[in-house]
Amino acid sequence: MKAIDIIHAEHRALGAVVQAFHHVLDSIHSGAKQPDFVLLNALIEYITEVPDRLHHPKEDEVLFVKILEVVPEAAALIAKLQDDHVKGEQSTRHLREALRAYQAAGATGFPEFESVALRYIDSTWKHISLEEKELLPMAVQRLAPEDWAGIDAAFEANKDPWSGPTGEFRALFTKIVNLVPAPYGLGPE
Repeated sequence: MKAIDIIHAEHRALGAVVQAFHHVLDSIHSGAKQPDFVLLNALIEYITEVPDRLHHPKEDEVLFVKILEVVPEAAALIAKLQDDHVKGEQSTRHLREALRAYQAAGATGFPEFESVALRYIDSTWKHISLEEKELLPMAVQRLAPEDWAGIDAAFEANKDPWSGPTGEFRALFTKIVNLVPAPYGLGPE
């Protein structure tokens, strides 16, 4: 069940970026920091690219399909998670648009951007929690070792969520870590 470890790692990486995003929003909201639009763009790029290109397709096309074959009563849960994936893509598009509007409007645009971003962050945590607490334990309990072979192969192709299959996310993740202020990154305080 190597896929389980990979999924957990992908959730941790996304969670770290989402937590850093929340920290950055709080810092802007409190006036402790001025907006860093390079950083905000990088955070949104990561939460758009990694889940939508790397993580969710493997769940939708491989993991969920196998679970439905073995555990048909999981259909409602999987439908909810798939709906979250679709809404997540819509939310990241809306987040990008809100960032452009914020950047154009200046400080007066922050409340709307913050609202959109906090909704995204909240829905991301709820989605991860649902997968971690309900879906993955069910999969571990109900799928046989032979069921995991194809799932493991698909998720192993992802490499790791910090670099991606061909290293395409390595520079982005490094950029985020170097721009996000401590304690969530290495950037200036």
